[in-house]
Order: sequence, then C-alpha cells, then structure tokens
Amino acid sequence: MPEKLIIDSTEDTPKVIFDAENKIFQISERSLPENAIGFYESLLNWLTQYSKNPIELTIFDFKLEYFNTASAKQIAKILLILENIGKKKNVVINWYFKKEDADMLSSGTRFSKLINLNFNFAEY
Repeated sequence: MPEKLIIDSTEDTPKVIFDAENKIFQISERSLPENAIGFYESLLNWLTQYSKNPIELTIFDFKLEYFNTASAKQIAKILLILENIGKKKNVVINWYFKKEDADMLSSGTRFSKLINLNFNFAEY
C-alpha cells in the first residue's frame, strides 16, 4: 500500500487526498493547472502503485467545481486505472456537482458512459 498522498489546493490545482489506510480517495475544488500532465503525474503514479494491491472497496470522490480540458484528459486516465482496479475489486465513483452546475453533471455523465464503473451522482 503506497504512503498517503495529500496535496493542498491552490487557486489552479485541486485538493487531493489518496489515503488507502483510511479509505479516502478524493479530488476536489478546481483543476486548471498550467501543466496538467506534470500536476497529475504523481496522482497517476500513486494510483498505479495502489492498483497492484487495492483494498476490497475503493470509493473515489470527485468533488470538482471546475476543470479544464487538459485536466479532463488526466481525469480520464485516473478513471481508466480505477476501471482496471474494478476488474478485481469493487470500485465506486461518487461524482459531486453543484445543483446549478449542469456542465459538471454532463461531464460526469460522459465519463460514466466511457468507463465501466458504478457512478453515483450527488448534488451538493
């Protein structure tokens, strides 16, 4: 099990908590980093390590207020790793969106059609 990965949010980067021991997997706030590939590299590396020996149930929370196109590509990569984990263990995606944010709901819906995982949609 990899060490927990916690990254505080900035104006342009999301808050990240990957903590397998406490069963917390969350990306929240805003994601529009100048270098999305660079920012998400450590997250993808962590998840790849985690995928070698995942816990029985991984509940992954996306609680993003906004993300740009470059971030969307990285989120898709995260979801693909989670989809692979889902072939051997249980994975649930919780996709949160603000009541008035139709774009965030439709982004989550698009991802849910591309990825073979259980998606829950929740307003907050």
